[in-house]
Amino acid sequence: MGWKSKGFEANSKSTVTKKWTLLLCIGCFCAGMLFSDRMWNVPEAEDKAIAQAMGVKDERLKLISEGCDPIRKDMKHEPKDILGEVSRTHNAIQTLDKTISNLEMELAATRAVQESIINGSPISGDLKIPEASGKQKYLMVVGINTAFSSRKRRDSVRATWMPQGEERKKLEEEKGIIMRFVIGHSATSGGILDRAIEAEDQKHGDFLRLEHVEGYLELSAKTKSYFATASALWDADFYVKVDDDVHVNIATLGATLARHRTKPRVYIGCMKSGPVLAQKGVRYHEPEYWKFGEEGNKYFRHATGQLYAISKDLASYISINQHVLHKYANEDVSLGSWFIGLDVEHIDDRSLCCGTADCEWKAQAGNVCVASFDWTCSGICKSVERMRDVHRRCGEDKNALRTAAF
Repeated sequence: MGWKSKGFEANSKSTVTKKWTLLLCIGCFCAGMLFSDRMWNVPEAEDKAIAQAMGVKDERLKLISEGCDPIRKDMKHEPKDILGEVSRTHNAIQTLDKTISNLEMELAATRAVQESIINGSPISGDLKIPEASGKQKYLMVVGINTAFSSRKRRDSVRATWMPQGEERKKLEEEKGIIMRFVIGHSATSGGILDRAIEAEDQKHGDFLRLEHVEGYLELSAKTKSYFATASALWDADFYVKVDDDVHVNIATLGATLARHRTKPRVYIGCMKSGPVLAQKGVRYHEPEYWKFGEEGNKYFRHATGQLYAISKDLASYISINQHVLHKYANEDVSLGSWFIGLDVEHIDDRSLCCGTADCEWKAQAGNVCVASFDWTCSGICKSVERMRDVHRRCGEDKNALRTAAF
């Protein structure tokens, strides 16, 4: 019995073990299948994501590699459309530039009025804060620089190249050209010199009075004041400064400036680079000669002072920054220095500085000069006596202004 019982227990244990082993194997197999399915599904999803990413990358590479060809084809088939887009973009940029310039001009005018009120200075009847809309646009403002002692010079200009009365008003309304003699005040405000100018202005109505004390050594300050005042009064494309002993053909000047109308920042004149004079007592002596390097150096390029023109953006720049712009002894040098470091296009136009001996044959050849004077006199020598003769020989056709279209 002992052995039988022992054998039975061994057999029963062996039987149980086999059953559990079989169940365990089946369970492991099922678990393995389940685990394998999960393991294979994840990489498959990842593969799909990778495949999608690779597809996007391939598309991008395809666009990069093939994108130029369709553009070239489009450019070949439709060049006019592309050029039209470039033109429209250029026009949009110019419109934006002009809008910014108009806002700067209005700001400058507002500041001028406020400063006049704060300083207690009289405000010109024409000096008002410009309205954003409805303000007349002009081609150019021509400021003729003059002095208290230059009454005969002014009369010689009025008798030749500067229209008078109703003709000048029509010039403003129809052609957009403003012309004024530019002068400040005497050291004794309201004195005999100022009263003489006021009487002359009542007769002709062709003065622009500045809040500026006249003086030969104050020409740089007068130039700043002129551009600031003129830009506040009139919204023009160009602002011109000319001396009262220079002959000017106004229609030719307008046509010359109109060619540069689309350019935002232009400085037009006869460009020069004269020597910096360190010696005291000589004409055009520069007290700050040491700023230009060693003695014998030359100035940077700038327009000669007899006549020059600047665009609206530059006039606005001078108006806004006039209190921090440095003044050198010579006003033409000062003006040139204010544009150093700015994105300004310097235009050297020699028709703005013809000699009085050359202007006649140039006019006969069809190349009418904008301005004529004598270099030896920095203007027309004896201009009061000779202005009529220069006008007769070098002047443009009498109907040039009437028929001009700018």
